[in-house]
Amino acid sequence: MMLIRSIILIPLMIISGSLYSQTASTTVSLTLPVVTLMDIEPTGSITLNFAAPTEAGNPLGTPTPNTSKWINYTSAIASGGLSRRITASVNKVIAGVNIRIQAAAASGAGGGTLGTSSGQVILTTTPTTIISGIGGAYTGNGANNGHALTISLATSTYANLQAQANTAVVITYTITE
Repeated sequence: MMLIRSIILIPLMIISGSLYSQTASTTVSLTLPVVTLMDIEPTGSITLNFAAPTEAGNPLGTPTPNTSKWINYTSAIASGGLSRRITASVNKVIAGVNIRIQAAAASGAGGGTLGTSSGQVILTTTPTTIISGIGGAYTGNGANNGHALTISLATSTYANLQAQANTAVVITYTITE
């Protein structure tokens, strides 16, 4: 008898609960903007100097590559938009000298679809891709986040070398689709 009463009461409780239940809804509007931000950390200049040889017949001493700079970026792409890339170029080329740059793989506190390094490239006045395939992503901010940069110099053609002192060369970085 107890079993029959339980079998009858359980469905009645379920039916009565659904007859007296209520629902409500709220509309939430949100905006996710397209974002394209990039900077180089830490700020400031670097110095790379060739060293004069101490013995006749020896080549110039190549400067130690600089590894103090990092590229940080934040990217939110429009629906159906293209991935982004970062290019680098110089404002002038020094005859007989190659200015080289290499972005390392992304590391640090970021997330999302981080870009891929193009490996070491020689910079010219024409923008050259150094990182490609950036999607919706952020690298984290400051040194030790994003892509570490290695900037180096090498002689290319000794016949074109001309002595220079404190020659400033500006490297320009651009993030674009």
